[in-house]
Amino acid sequence: MPIYVYEVIAEEPDSVEGSSEPSEQITFELLESMSAPPLEFHPITGQRVRRIIAPVKAAGVWMDMKSSVSLSNKSLSDKGFTKYVKMGDGKYEKRAGEGPDVISRD
Repeated sequence: MPIYVYEVIAEEPDSVEGSSEPSEQITFELLESMSAPPLEFHPITGQRVRRIIAPVKAAGVWMDMKSSVSLSNKSLSDKGFTKYVKMGDGKYEKRAGEGPDVISRD
């Protein structure tokens, strides 16, 4: 089941004297079925809410910081993968793992 992000819809715009900036929106996450209709009201406060589009948060080995380490030639070779890099004219050169040093279309 996916985690959806909801935003509380402000009843009245907050206005602080001398400030033209809007107040910070209140958001919360909810684990619910894809077939469930979107919430209309906050489950605790009863305020009106709307589902918002939020970026996907992926944790684990595929985080940006770890992806370059996980996909390094040494790491791929240690895990039993073979990596080939296109050299042009239908030729691929092996950079990691076992197998032929060059694969050619010819």
